[in-house]
Amino acid sequence: MPVILLIEDDRELREMLKTALLRKDYTVLEAANGREALIRFKPGVTDLIITDLIMPEEDGLKVIMKIREIKPSMKVIAISGGGKAGPASYLNLAKALGADATFSKPFSISDLVNKIDELLKKTRNPGAADQKDNPTGTGNRSSSESHT
Repeated sequence: MPVILLIEDDRELREMLKTALLRKDYTVLEAANGREALIRFKPGVTDLIITDLIMPEEDGLKVIMKIREIKPSMKVIAISGGGKAGPASYLNLAKALGADATFSKPFSISDLVNKIDELLKKTRNPGAADQKDNPTGTGNRSSSESHT
């Protein structure tokens, strides 16, 4: 079962997301803020991180930066309501820092779960998209390759 680290300071939203993820048979580790998340993060165990961006003690942008230092290939989804500036600026920053996907609150839980499934599928089978486009497994030759 894939392990998801869920970082959200809003307890009600965290519980709602946790319930949805458990229904999909994910193992869920929880953290109420970025500092707690960095303590709970286990690079060899965690498959994906969902992080809020605006939180006390350590915000989600710092979490993304630190996670990228520890494990650059970690799949990360950023979520935000955006505070006073609105979510777009924070979510754009998260994307620039390496978030694989972003969601503006409020968002559809089914859309989030679909994105998680998609990202984890890529992690488990990184060449799947390439093989789907090229089922024979033979590479496309560029025009500069010799065909002798």
